[in-house]
Amino acid sequence: MAKTINIDPVTRIEGHARILLECNDAGSVEEAFFIVNELRGFERILVGMEAHTLPQITARICGVCPTAHHLASAKALDNAAGVEPPPAGKLMRELMYMGHMIHSHALSLYVLAGPDLVFGLEGAAGTQNIVGMVEKDPELTKKALRMRSLGQKINEVIGGRGIHPVTAIAGGISAKLSDSQFGKLQELTTEAVTLVNELAPVTKELLLKLLDDNPVLLDKLNVPSWYLGTVKGGKLNVYDGDLRAMDENGEIRAEFPTADYAKFLSEKAVSRSYAKEVYLNVDGGEHMYRVSTLARMNVVDGMETPLAQKEFEEFRSRFGRPCHNAILQMYCKLVELVYSCEKASEIMLNPELRGESRVAAQFNGGKGIGHVEAPRGVLIHDYDIDDAGIVRGANMIIATQQNTAAINKSLKEGAVNMLDGNDDEKMLNGLEFVVRCYDPCLACSTHAVGRMELDVEITRGGETVRRIRRDR
Repeated sequence: MAKTINIDPVTRIEGHARILLECNDAGSVEEAFFIVNELRGFERILVGMEAHTLPQITARICGVCPTAHHLASAKALDNAAGVEPPPAGKLMRELMYMGHMIHSHALSLYVLAGPDLVFGLEGAAGTQNIVGMVEKDPELTKKALRMRSLGQKINEVIGGRGIHPVTAIAGGISAKLSDSQFGKLQELTTEAVTLVNELAPVTKELLLKLLDDNPVLLDKLNVPSWYLGTVKGGKLNVYDGDLRAMDENGEIRAEFPTADYAKFLSEKAVSRSYAKEVYLNVDGGEHMYRVSTLARMNVVDGMETPLAQKEFEEFRSRFGRPCHNAILQMYCKLVELVYSCEKASEIMLNPELRGESRVAAQFNGGKGIGHVEAPRGVLIHDYDIDDAGIVRGANMIIATQQNTAAINKSLKEGAVNMLDGNDDEKMLNGLEFVVRCYDPCLACSTHAVGRMELDVEITRGGETVRRIRRDR
């Protein structure tokens, strides 16, 4: 008889989702689904609002990646108003964004996925968390949490708030840096570069050990796909640039400005989840693709900063181009963490940072489109604004929905190779780890208070014949 395996909820991700594995009569996995349980209604909420409020409103979509929405929205308003922020405004935005990237990658690497690195996939569920990390490796945990804090503080100095920043507006940033703000940023960025140089080798060693201990992660979880990421002069830039598409063979198939995204991307509603899937349309074909750190490492030709370039070259020499293994998105996060710290330090040396930070902007109707590379991948905001400056339509292409089809394929590949064993705990840890490598962000900053439980339910003919339960 056919059976269904249901993992609900998936833990240590942003938001709530579950994994559904559909098996045939022989017990082989035929389909795998990453199911988002939450309904995100922000595109409808924005209709009727005054356009100039959108950077502050859309930052509330998520408490984990608010700065990505804040800046994608501000860039869309720049486009709608037909203005270009002055150099200081751009630099301040990018520096704020480096703080956000530092915070988000440190959170993902060390708080969400860190227990997998420290304990491996066979660790006991009760200790496989940040509290357990404190006991097992207090020095690493202390440095990791400090790194997250540094990024948040950089974001706060420029954005006005650590969470849900408020200073990016159409035309730039609302106020230029004061002397005290500049001094604080010098301290924070200097410490970040020092700290990332201490964390990087330790983190890389833990990650490579995890891969050595679990060869199935590298041997079996290679899912070919297309990739989409942002390049500026061929190099990585997460704040600005054009979108570059690469096929599964490593050939660059398209490169286009943000304003042309609708010519290349198509959204599809799916019956099992509130998250749409997105596909690339190139040369008359429709292609599954991925965004996020692995996509960026595949599509770019190099990095803008020297230490990150060195890490990038080591990654590419180990795993090639293109690399299709979802697990290695964690390695790519480490490369980008180094980049973000270096880039923040470089921006601090630019004399234009202290100049005027904004120009006047006025909306006279029309469309505004802007994008950034969110930590989890390409993020696009698209607004229709009327002559009175009121929003009449909004569309957002979120990174996680672009990855949904690929997550499903990675889960199927993982399940096929993990369900044959008798170690239920390792199987559950492994499937959740596959999801965490995509670092999905389900656009929900408020969570229920209480335990996060995990159920795996196997049914035959509609009757439950086996149940595996984990209490968190």
